Amino acid sequence: MDKNKVSISWALKEYAWPRKNIIFLGLLLIVVKSLSGLVMPFITKELVDDVFPEKNLDKLYTLLIYLFSAITIQAITSFTLTRILSVEAQKLISELRAKVQRKLLKLPISFFDNNKSGALVSRVMTDVEGVRNLVGTGLVQLIGGSLTSILALVLLIKLNAMMTLVVLVPVAIFAIVMLKAFKYIRPIFKNRGKINAEVTGRLTETLNGVRVIKGFNAEKQESRVFEKGVDRLYQNVKKSLTATALITSSSTFLVGIASAGIMGLGGYYVMNDNMTTGEFFQFIFLLGLLVAPIIQMSNIGSQLTEALAGLDRTQELMMMTEEDNSEVRTVILDKIVGDVIFDDVSFSYEESKEVLHNVSFSAPSGSVTALVGSSGSGKSTIAGLAATFLNPSKGHVTMDGIDLATVNLSSYRSLLGVVLQDDFLYEGTIKENILFPRPNASEEELKLAVKGAYVDEFTDRFDEGLETVIGERGVKLSGGQKQRISIARALLADPKIIILDEATSNLDTESEAFIQKSLYSLMKNRTTFVIAHRLSTIQQADQILVVENGEIVERGKHDELLARKGRYFELFTYQSRI
Repeated sequence: MDKNKVSISWALKEYAWPRKNIIFLGLLLIVVKSLSGLVMPFITKELVDDVFPEKNLDKLYTLLIYLFSAITIQAITSFTLTRILSVEAQKLISELRAKVQRKLLKLPISFFDNNKSGALVSRVMTDVEGVRNLVGTGLVQLIGGSLTSILALVLLIKLNAMMTLVVLVPVAIFAIVMLKAFKYIRPIFKNRGKINAEVTGRLTETLNGVRVIKGFNAEKQESRVFEKGVDRLYQNVKKSLTATALITSSSTFLVGIASAGIMGLGGYYVMNDNMTTGEFFQFIFLLGLLVAPIIQMSNIGSQLTEALAGLDRTQELMMMTEEDNSEVRTVILDKIVGDVIFDDVSFSYEESKEVLHNVSFSAPSGSVTALVGSSGSGKSTIAGLAATFLNPSKGHVTMDGIDLATVNLSSYRSLLGVVLQDDFLYEGTIKENILFPRPNASEEELKLAVKGAYVDEFTDRFDEGLETVIGERGVKLSGGQKQRISIARALLADPKIIILDEATSNLDTESEAFIQKSLYSLMKNRTTFVIAHRLSTIQQADQILVVENGEIVERGKHDELLARKGRYFELFTYQSRI
């Protein structure tokens, strides 16, 4: 199977076959519904040829009972069919969304760096929806419609072969047009999913960054960008509508031709007594049973084409390589001492463009290693390697002598705590955000984390305390308050390794004092990596690594590095003057 294009047979095997019992029940119901639909043509013939001429009231009542029974059966089977299959289809959609979301979270950080969050939301929520046509009423109606058409065709041939032939010619032409159109539409549908994801992604970014947009008076600019995206989506829809319109209009035209032919030929047969009036009406009703499913199949065919296009994109994502490769990452960590060693490590985001060159250092258990240097020097890359967000291009990063490239990521990250400069907070209560790494933590453990990070210093002033709702991304809190919640969250996780993007440079003096106290609680007896923005905050670090152009140019303690009057001295002196 082409990894970028799923086949109908694969899709049926993957999604429909595991639900075969429900689908077969659906097929049985649609066969019953189709057979009950055949009652009308036969009753019509009896009414026109026998009941009306003979004025037979008893037979009329009997036929009406048959007709009412058939209509009741059709209504019940139609309701049951939709109820069973539509519910199962929606269940499949929810399962598939959950499966795609689980897969997304297993992909490496680099994947998220290269894709917009809004586009990924679209892949989870929208691309999978078309699968309902494989399990829902769509597929069953396609099969059931085919069976109805075949049965109606047999009865039509038996009734009048010549008139049936007149019908089959335009129907065959319509089938050819339909197949050509579906082949043309599928790439359009696939591209639509991509465009829709991009437009959704941009809109999500716009809403998240609304303060920046308003701050720079950039509303018109953002609107223009969004309008361009919406127009691309419109152009794509216009293409598919053209093909769909061709199918619909050709079906109307060809059915019209067939109807005109039947009227003329049927009228000739009736006038020459080769066919009764009842048989003519019976033929018309059977013709409806033949043609209606074919037209319905064209609509279902469009839906199945759209479903396959969405599954193309879903399958493309599901086949991506996960970061926690179980064949390579076989070592399960339980307890660790916390000795981290970088041994001749190099790293590149793109081939032949190294951002780290032969970095070597050790971070003993319980020590604090500060990473300083100018913007883009490689500090965050070193921290990312220590957090296993990235993998070395060359060399090894080891934990207690074990190469992290061989370690099961889940077992390692359960021992890891991360506090970022712009840390993520959910729209919910302060308590929910702190409990994020350990939802089942005890009240006592929660209190210790809250006190350790000095969160109670400001929550005690709130009417709702820890139950205060903080708004999306914590917009109702100050920078220092958000940072302390992030530190409390890390304290509650009780990690052995801390990655700290230390962000006190933008805080007021009072907030910074509380942050420094809470950071001291967090780093105590834990192996810590600090990306230092304000050098005055890392004077007590066990070692300071000065990183420039992807290399460690200086290393040592604060006083030692100042005495050397090298790059660290320059950075510290410059910041002291500000």
